[in-house]
Amino acid sequence: MTKVINVHEAKAHLSEILERVRRGEEIILGKYGKPYARLIPVQRERVPLGFLNIRVPESFFEPLPEEELKAWEGSP
Repeated sequence: MTKVINVHEAKAHLSEILERVRRGEEIILGKYGKPYARLIPVQRERVPLGFLNIRVPESFFEPLPEEELKAWEGSP
């Protein structure tokens, strides 16, 4: 069973408690021995950006040809 750490003790040792949580330990915070909150490590997930599985070619980052650039800028 996880020990309940009172708020006063948690304030005094917050860095140590966070390090324990980072290593995977679950910590229960409480007041007067009564559990109030549970600290657990953050699960780092890789979230895909966008919804298409495509790669942008390097040519995408090359400057536009002068003619196309003028068309985008509204020049004749």
